[in-house]
Amino acid sequence: MITHKKKLSLVVAGLIFAGTTHAAEVYNKDGNKLDLYGMVVGENYISNDQSQNGDQSYMRFGLKGETQISDSLTGYGQWQSQWNLNTAENESGGMFTRIGYAGLKFGHYGTFDYGRNSGVMYDALSYTDMQPEFDGLTYNSDQFLFHRGNGMATYRNTDFFGLVDGLDFALQYQGKNDGGGEPGVRDVLRQNGDSYGMSASYDLGAGFSLAGAMMSADRTNEQNSLTSGIMGHGSKAEAYTAAVKYDANNLYLALMYTKAYNASRFGSSSSDGAYGYANQSDLFEAYAGYTFDFGLVPFIGYNQTRATDLGTAADGRTYGSQDLVKFVDIGTNYNFNKNMYAYVDYKINLIDSSEFTESAGISTDDIVALGIVYQF
Repeated sequence: MITHKKKLSLVVAGLIFAGTTHAAEVYNKDGNKLDLYGMVVGENYISNDQSQNGDQSYMRFGLKGETQISDSLTGYGQWQSQWNLNTAENESGGMFTRIGYAGLKFGHYGTFDYGRNSGVMYDALSYTDMQPEFDGLTYNSDQFLFHRGNGMATYRNTDFFGLVDGLDFALQYQGKNDGGGEPGVRDVLRQNGDSYGMSASYDLGAGFSLAGAMMSADRTNEQNSLTSGIMGHGSKAEAYTAAVKYDANNLYLALMYTKAYNASRFGSSSSDGAYGYANQSDLFEAYAGYTFDFGLVPFIGYNQTRATDLGTAADGRTYGSQDLVKFVDIGTNYNFNKNMYAYVDYKINLIDSSEFTESAGISTDDIVALGIVYQF
């Protein structure tokens, strides 16, 4: 029987950690190994929000390799890309790189890699990032060290140098990603200055695990000088997070809480509406799921990002405290086998329509996602 943790890892949107579970080995000789992995997702949204209603199909493909340099030194690399399958053949913009990095493993002394990778804040979010579609929506990619981002140098150590089973930690640095002095080269909402972070997790046994992380990032000159958006207060973005999970006896329960400063983004800088970073924000996620032996996994989740003291936007309105994300998520997935599953994921939006949601472009409609997935 496939364990609950492995079944749920099939469903997690990011294959960064789960990809090797079902990878196809294509080469393994003389200390060199190369695996292929990927997934094809046929997916449709049903919603009154016409900007989201309809086909959402996509494909992901990845490579993961390693080479044995010496008895205690191993080189490795990984790349993963996504192709959106809901565009016409003559349309561009349907492909992008999710992750891509290379590094070295020094036996019990840990690993070091550099490239586009997951931020250490995600080490806590990964506990609740479990739904097949609407999961982990309090975090965004290219948002400091919250999720996937560019230019990340990461050191990871498992079992604390081989001395303490279940105690892992990571240290991370992210170099500046700004507009290079040219506004518009990189969207101001996806920029970052020099950033630092760390995380730690511990397997307590009996199915219980704890994780925590923090990050501090310089904000770029464009973020600090922008006058048309709500860009928070101060020259730094900071965040602190903690998570706990229980994973045993076919039951999975998890909670995550994050306190962030100048780090939770909203809106679009290409619009005339409200956009920027919340001065303060509280992020909360919860997830519960149960795996039946015949492959059915019903679940319920909750995501909320509550922004405090937003200030005055370009439209002249002062918005105070607002929910950027708030929904209950219910549904189920059914695993036919380790390579094939289907799901229904119902996002019940708890945000009411208001001047702020219209200005920031925040959807307030429910969405039902229907999907079928083949993965290898």
